[in-house]
Amino acid sequence: MKLREELLRTPRGRFKVLVALAAVLPAVEAAIIAALGFQAVRGLSPQVTAIWPYGTFQELRWLFVYHRTIPGFFITLVGISALRGVLTTAMAKLAWPDEVPCPSWRWLLWRNIWVAVLIAVILSPWVALSMAFATTGLSWYLIASLLPLLLLAPFLLRAGVAADWWHGLPGLQVVGWAWLNFVVLTVAGAVLSSVPLWWAVPLAAVCGAANALLWRKSVAAALVPGRVRLRLVPVVPLLVALILLSFPTMPLVAEQVQGGRGGWRPPIMTEPLPDSVPYAVIALGGHDSEYDGEPAVDPRVERFSYLGLDEQDRPLPYTAVATHRSLGESAALLAEQVEVLHERTNRPIALLGHSEGAMVARTYLERWPVTEVEAVLLFSPLVMPGRVYYPPAQIRRGWGVVAGWELRLLQSLWNVTDTSDEVPDQAFIRSLLADAPFYRNRTLCPVAGVRMVAFLPTVTAIEAPPGQYHRIPVYELPAFHGELVGRFDVADLVLDFLSGESVQRSEMQYEVLQRLGAAWQPPPLALRINPVWSAGREGDPAFSGRICEARNGSAGEAEQ
Repeated sequence: MKLREELLRTPRGRFKVLVALAAVLPAVEAAIIAALGFQAVRGLSPQVTAIWPYGTFQELRWLFVYHRTIPGFFITLVGISALRGVLTTAMAKLAWPDEVPCPSWRWLLWRNIWVAVLIAVILSPWVALSMAFATTGLSWYLIASLLPLLLLAPFLLRAGVAADWWHGLPGLQVVGWAWLNFVVLTVAGAVLSSVPLWWAVPLAAVCGAANALLWRKSVAAALVPGRVRLRLVPVVPLLVALILLSFPTMPLVAEQVQGGRGGWRPPIMTEPLPDSVPYAVIALGGHDSEYDGEPAVDPRVERFSYLGLDEQDRPLPYTAVATHRSLGESAALLAEQVEVLHERTNRPIALLGHSEGAMVARTYLERWPVTEVEAVLLFSPLVMPGRVYYPPAQIRRGWGVVAGWELRLLQSLWNVTDTSDEVPDQAFIRSLLADAPFYRNRTLCPVAGVRMVAFLPTVTAIEAPPGQYHRIPVYELPAFHGELVGRFDVADLVLDFLSGESVQRSEMQYEVLQRLGAAWQPPPLALRINPVWSAGREGDPAFSGRICEARNGSAGEAEQ
């Protein structure tokens, strides 16, 4: 008791206790992760003792994925908010500068508990966006979930220690320390996701000790008088309202970043194929693409139709809504078109799929293993979609049930400006969720007798969780999702591949970016605990760190 009092009496002693507390908790979480063998979440443990609001952001991501009932979600939310309030009270008290009078434990405790609840409410829409990312594997959802976090972090940092935190603009020091903690957590997540599981335990303790220093500096910066500008303006409510009102514009921004909707006519549709290409080619457009029925310049090339073929076996024109069907239904239409084109041309078939079209092609190869298709080019395929789950709207119980309802609410806001009839329960999305074990494991796996290559844009690197995510040749290029297929330099590579040449290029920065994204991805839902998936025979890359493994109960070896 005397030792504890002596430690807490001096600044040096309090800092030692702060370092110990900040280091032990991440090490404990890292040890639990190692004991479970949960490879995909190695980068999350340093966030346990991070400054406001990063600790709450981590806990919400776990909660949104790992809850099964609506009452259970809210009971757990209250519980973890109370624990977060207790922890941040202790951290703030230990980090409090001597030159500033410290409030009582009771005031600080109650303040931090309700601030933890408030932060959870404010951040929940962005956590739901990260769930959308984990469902589809599209990076813009992940980026959109982090930008508001960074904007709000300097304000929320002050919330636990200052009564008037929601008024005025924080000082530059507060902004700097809040954003520096984001950088530290990003780098820490990259380091931890790069080492063996048990090595992460001492490294998590080191990262936690860095959090202690950030707590000390951040609390001091938040309490310095005279650093708040526009003190009379309720900036935080206005900022939150502005961000929420920006939701309807997000689909428009994503549409521009990803190349827009509408007519999709890549170079292979507008240029004749050289004689060196032995294939007839089917080009599959992505989500919300459209087709007006205009044929390709070369009669050996056809556009895949999400509505099938007409009476003359020509691809039917379609609108964006047609791409919302399930991947299984689209694969069945593709099977018919492959057969018809092969009979007409008497040539082997090559598939060129973009985004959703790449997923349709991969689904087809799985369900029609005996095929006339001998070559496949996958452009911007979805990398490990279906990492989380939420039940259909008519079901009130299941993993991620509250997350599903929050996504539906957000989608209703997006649809103010988005006319494409997007819903979280769209047949395409539900097929990704229903067959998640396959898409997590085998999207970028080789298929016997089929030449394959995947063209991956830069953003794929931050979409991929730590561990292996491809076992086929890849060509990596700086680009956003959807940009590569229309580039003429890439068109030359397409013709090279179709002519039989090897096309492959890996960039070192891809692995670096993959590691840097590890700290901010939601934890994947374990395949074995979801009844929808548990009957499957696939392994779980979230635990093994590997894809293309031999299926459970199969005598065969892992695919080469």
